[in-house]
Amino acid sequence: MNPKVNVIKTTSENPDFVLLIQTFDAYLWDRYPRLKKDYWGNNLIEFNTNVFIVYLDEKAVACGCFKKYNKESAELKRMFVLPEARGLGMAQLVIKELEAEAKNQGFEVLILETLYKQTEAINFYQKTGFRIIDNYGPYVGLADSVCMSKSII
Repeated sequence: MNPKVNVIKTTSENPDFVLLIQTFDAYLWDRYPRLKKDYWGNNLIEFNTNVFIVYLDEKAVACGCFKKYNKESAELKRMFVLPEARGLGMAQLVIKELEAEAKNQGFEVLILETLYKQTEAINFYQKTGFRIIDNYGPYVGLADSVCMSKSII
């Protein structure tokens, strides 16, 4: 039997999104305890209407959102896939929805930040057309950060 996959657009107040983000934060702080003081403020999500969640057999397994960075750029935030759903194309579904929505809202570029140890994430983003750029905004001077961008026009 094939699993049922559903993607929804929602807000940052969605309880499934909140739970996925809590799981994501626990993973990050367990993997990078020394970085918590430098990055905690960058991971807080203000109210956001550009949130996508992927459900696999009615269980929330992946998420991501974006926010306006400047007139032409949207910043991807909180991309996460539960470990048991990795390798099933869930991240590709999230990225596809985020790109389409950002383009629909008039953005031309997507930017993001990840950590240098997140080699799986870096590889994924590169496979989906992102390239490494100089660190931007709050990540300037943070050696553990890897910033990336992708044109979506």
